[in-house]
Order: sequence, then C-alpha cells, then structure tokens
Amino acid sequence: MMKYLLLFALLAVVWWSWKKRSAIPPPEAKVRRDPAPEKMLVCAHCGVHMPESDSVVDGQAVYCSPAHRDAARAARS
Repeated sequence: MMKYLLLFALLAVVWWSWKKRSAIPPPEAKVRRDPAPEKMLVCAHCGVHMPESDSVVDGQAVYCSPAHRDAARAARS
C-alpha cells in the first residue's frame, strides 16, 4: 500500500512540474539590431579616417580634431 502511495506522489510531482513548465510561455526572442554603419571621413590635415560623428567640419574640409582644423587654418594664412 505504501509503495502505491509513493508512486502516486511521484507521478503527481512530475505531472505538476510538467504542467507548470508548459504553462509559462517561452520568452520571446529579442531582436537585437546593430546600429547603422556610420560614414567614415578622412582628415584633411593628417589623413586619419574617423567616423562622421567624431569629425570637426570647417566649410568643405573635415578634420579629426580642433587642433588639426586650427593648424590647417594657420597653414593657409
């Protein structure tokens, strides 16, 4: 009699855990988008390539830093 009671209890635990697992919906796959590629520019003073967001624009010329912009201005004067 005792072995049937233990077997019933074991089956009840297995059934309960299976129901609990199947009741929880699986997490949705997170769609991770990579940021759009950024345009690369060339410094007019030294030739270094840098992203457009890091560049310093002076008229038509693009520089990698304010120091190179100022150096190019001094060279033109």
